[in-house]
Amino acid sequence: MAVGLPVKEDAERIDPNSARKNNRAVANVTLLGPSLAAVSGVSTHLLQLIHSDLGAKFDLEHFQVGSEGRTEGFVGKAVRMLISPFSLAWHLVECRSSIVHINTSLEPNSYWRDVVYLLVAKVLRKKVVYQIHGGALPEDFFRGRRLPTEVLRWVLGRPDVVVLLASGELSAYQRFAPRARLAVIANAVDIKGYLQERPARRRGEPLRVVYMGRLVESKGILDVVEAARILKDRGVKVMLSIAGSGPIEPGLRKLVNEARLEDRVSFVGAVFDGEKDQMWQQSDVFAFPTFHREGLPYAILESMAAGAVPVTTPVGAIPDVLIDKVHGLFVSPHDPRAVADAIQWLDGHRDELEAMRAAGRRRIDEWYTVARLAGDFARLYEQVLGFSSETNRLSRGSTAL
Repeated sequence: MAVGLPVKEDAERIDPNSARKNNRAVANVTLLGPSLAAVSGVSTHLLQLIHSDLGAKFDLEHFQVGSEGRTEGFVGKAVRMLISPFSLAWHLVECRSSIVHINTSLEPNSYWRDVVYLLVAKVLRKKVVYQIHGGALPEDFFRGRRLPTEVLRWVLGRPDVVVLLASGELSAYQRFAPRARLAVIANAVDIKGYLQERPARRRGEPLRVVYMGRLVESKGILDVVEAARILKDRGVKVMLSIAGSGPIEPGLRKLVNEARLEDRVSFVGAVFDGEKDQMWQQSDVFAFPTFHREGLPYAILESMAAGAVPVTTPVGAIPDVLIDKVHGLFVSPHDPRAVADAIQWLDGHRDELEAMRAAGRRRIDEWYTVARLAGDFARLYEQVLGFSSETNRLSRGSTAL
C-alpha cells in the first residue's frame, strides 16, 4: 500500500481553499519529462496530468528533458546536456515553482541525468516528487558495485516523496532505502475512446488477436508468432495483427513467411489515436507475454478498457491490475506453448472470454481512470506542500488489491 508522508514543520503553508476561492492555483508544479509529442509512456502520463482536472488546482508547467522527440546530433546533444541543468534552474526561479515532479526510471541514462535535476531542485529548496516509471529494482540496478549502490540509496532519500507504479515494488524499495518516503500511484487510461459496446464474436468465427507495442524481443513478440504457428499446427484458426515497429520487424516477417502464416498474421505498423482505438475495439485477445522490466504498460490498461482480454505475464505492476482467470490469463515468460494454450482455451470458451472482457472493462472504469490519477496527485501535491495533515491514503486503484 501507499505509505504516509510525514509533514515537515518547516514546509511552506498554503491554504488551498482560499487560493481556489480567488481563482488562483494552489501552486506551480514543473513536470520534467520527454517531449509531449514523443511516442512514450511517460509522455502519455504527462499529457494525462496536464489535460486532467489537476490543472484546476495547480499550474502545471512542462520542462522537456531527454532526447525523445528531438532531432539533434552529437554536438547538439552534448551542448543541451551541459546547459539543461542551468535552464531548469532558471525555469524554476522564473515560474516560482513550488514542486518539481521528476519522471525517471532505473535505467542508466535517465537515472544519471535526472540525479542532476534532483540536485538542482533541492539546491533551490523546491519540493520534489520523484516518480519512477519502471526499470530495474533498486537492489539489482548496481548489483555488485558498492559505491554507486550507496549513491542510489542516498538519492532515494532526497525527494519529498518517491512515487512507484506497483505495490510489488514497494517492499523492494522499503528494504533498500528505509528512509525514503514512498507512495504507490498506478497509471491510468483515458476511457472515453473505449465506451462503445460491441457484439460478441460468433462461435466458429476466428478470434482476432493483437500484439501492440514495440517490436523488440523482450516484449515477447517472438513467442506470440511462435504461438500462432503452434495454433496453426493444431488446426486452431486465429487472426493475429502485429501493431508496432522496432528493430526485429524484418526477422519477424521472415519467421511469418517461413511458417507460412501470411494468411493469419498481418503487420499493420505503428498505430495512433483513433486508429489505435479502432484496432483495440476490433480485437478479442491481447497477446503480450513480456519479460521486459515493466512498470505498468499502458497497453494492458487500454486492452482491458476496450475489451481485448490480455494473455500476459505477471511482471511489474501487471498483477496489481489483472487477476488471473478473472480479467485475463497469465502465462510464464519464454513459453510460446503456454501462449498458444491460453489463446486456444479462450477460443473454445467464448462465454468465459466474454465474462473476462466485461470484468476487465469494469476494473478499468472503477480504478484506472484519469480522474482517479488526477485526484491521487492532487492529494499528494497538497501533502508535499504541507497543508494536508492526513495520512496519504491514495485511492484503491493505486494499491494492490
